Amino acid sequence: MANFLEIDEARKILGLGEAATLREIKMAYRRLARRYHPDQYGGSDQNGEAMKKLNRVYELLEDYCREYKYSFREEDVTRTYSEEDYLRRWREDWFDSI
Repeated sequence: MANFLEIDEARKILGLGEAATLREIKMAYRRLARRYHPDQYGGSDQNGEAMKKLNRVYELLEDYCREYKYSFREEDVTRTYSEEDYLRRWREDWFDSI
């Protein structure tokens, strides 16, 4: 497993803030992969090395996220989804089913 410095460096390489969703990590990786993929701009050695580095940091962050334990305690869920957000979702779903 990676340490904090490796994870922190990986997120910086992908241009992520201190918090990111898995979707944001994937989007950042894809954006940079399009820029540095060797097939995109003639396959230069520099782009090849950049792509290898991107693959390594993406795999590192993906592994970190895969091993993360999510909390299903009421206070943690409430903090993530406020009551107002919950009620808004309930109203929208209820009216959509009519």
